[in-house]
Amino acid sequence: MSSIRILADRVANQIAAGEVVERPASVVKELLENSLDAGAKRIEVEFRNGGKSYIRVEDDGHGMSQDQALLSLERHATSKIREAGDLTKVKTFGFRGEALPSIASVSRFTMRTRSSSEKEGCEIFVNGGKMIHVKDCGMPPGTRIEVAHLFNSVPGRRKFLKTVVTESTHLMHLAKLYALAHPQISFSLLEGGRTIFKSPACKDLEDRVREIFGKAFAERLGPVKSENDRMALFGLIGNPGQSRSTRKEMLFFVNHRPVDSKTLSYATIEAYHTFIPKGRFPPAILFLELEPSSLDVNVHPSKKEIRFREEANVRNFVLTSLLKRNQNLGGDAKVLIPSEIKLEKDQSSNKLVPQIDPAALSLHGLKEGNTFHGNNLRNEGEGVQDLMMPESSESYRNKSIESNQLIPEQLVGAREDAFVRWRLIDRPEGDLALFSTPQGLVAMHGRAAVERIRFERLEDCFQHGENESSQKLLMPETLELDPLDSETLNKQDSDLKKIGFEIEEFGRNYFRVTACPHWLDPIKSMELLRDFLDISRECGRTKQSMEILKEALIKDSALLSGKVETFSDEGMIGLAKDLLACRNPYTCPKGNPTYFEIPSRDFENRFRRKL
Repeated sequence: MSSIRILADRVANQIAAGEVVERPASVVKELLENSLDAGAKRIEVEFRNGGKSYIRVEDDGHGMSQDQALLSLERHATSKIREAGDLTKVKTFGFRGEALPSIASVSRFTMRTRSSSEKEGCEIFVNGGKMIHVKDCGMPPGTRIEVAHLFNSVPGRRKFLKTVVTESTHLMHLAKLYALAHPQISFSLLEGGRTIFKSPACKDLEDRVREIFGKAFAERLGPVKSENDRMALFGLIGNPGQSRSTRKEMLFFVNHRPVDSKTLSYATIEAYHTFIPKGRFPPAILFLELEPSSLDVNVHPSKKEIRFREEANVRNFVLTSLLKRNQNLGGDAKVLIPSEIKLEKDQSSNKLVPQIDPAALSLHGLKEGNTFHGNNLRNEGEGVQDLMMPESSESYRNKSIESNQLIPEQLVGAREDAFVRWRLIDRPEGDLALFSTPQGLVAMHGRAAVERIRFERLEDCFQHGENESSQKLLMPETLELDPLDSETLNKQDSDLKKIGFEIEEFGRNYFRVTACPHWLDPIKSMELLRDFLDISRECGRTKQSMEILKEALIKDSALLSGKVETFSDEGMIGLAKDLLACRNPYTCPKGNPTYFEIPSRDFENRFRRKL
């Protein structure tokens, strides 16, 4: 058996590098965190060959003196903590004191740094953990670190790196995360001298998202903000109906640190239940702030994973905040408010025109409430002099001018309507309806709209204690249930009455259904009741009646459409009005979209010219 011995510092650093430095992106992460802790206002990242051959991170932070720079390359050297208890109070990013010596032990490492109090900077060059030289150099205040030939001293680990494209993707994604987390800092990312993105300091998160992900992505996100006495949540999140096929656009930050958290991820997905289709994920850029003592960021060497002290409270807070935001968001009806421009009907052309300002009428000698029409003036050959002196004009002296009633702007209307926000164009096929809007073209699914409208009316029945109208069954249906389902049906009888069911107990474990909701096919009523009981049995007593009914309705959403076979033009217009008045007009109860809009700019991009 071999004897026990103490490992050399160089070997220990190389082993520690396996935990801290997994790939080139890990190097960039550690260096970026050091730059942020140094109070940098400008950070520039450059890499080549996926970061395998060259990485440079340069900032304008506080910098270090030569003694401090040399000390930073020693293991367990840190300026952030003094005792183990400080781990529960730390608010900075890098605090382990292992990153720089670990990186220097597996690469050609060059650090140039200068503090504002020093006249000149210092340069430290380390190759594979061996100190090569320390000398003075000229540079502005800040720090510049270059890492070349990563894992050159550990060729076995270099073999496990992925392709250049894969490593570049990880590196760029990480740099964008820290740029999102700190919009007040100027970020630049270069690959082999070519600029990937360059974002100046931004006023808010929306500007930084627009800089990094583009205008189209930023416009699909809406703000969210919530706080209590323990934590605060803010950021941008997709509107109901906006979803992605993967989780890659679900980004979470805790105290401005990018993290992977199942707690936050599952809470966000659950908040979008019925707001997006099942199996899809909402785009989200969320920031959670709470006391450092409430979480443990020291779980993993790379600090990507965190652990909450009160995980249930965090989950409930995030879930409640996002769910409330989605429920209160409302539809386009809140946006499509009649404009402030008042309109009136022109008698000569029978068209809506802007109402003339009464102050302007008084300037021309007309009384308030009277109008004149430019078309009439041109047709009768009247000139400017007649306009300036209408009281002496023969044409106006004998003309009967009466005030016109203002016609308010309508939200939805037919094609021939003069002024509406959503104008029905056509019903090309089945349940599809096309509307023109000031923003572009809207396609609405009639049956999906019926399902959403009916579903929210059922929610109102439970929340406000109202009762839906019922339809009597020609022949009452009987139900024979086991004792457990019988007990459930008796307890939920009042809730079922609210949606239109009338159920009588007809002997031990026997029930008779005499009426069902008016919107429900009587043949389907028994299926809905049985689904309701099955889901109640599966969930036990942990869910409320509305939640159970919601799952039953989602299970077979065709129930909501009733006997509707086809839609008329008037029916589609009425559906659009009712849909836009819903709390969540974007999706049906299953989470599938009820309508979507094609902006005018998409047509301009297709045609490559203005419309």
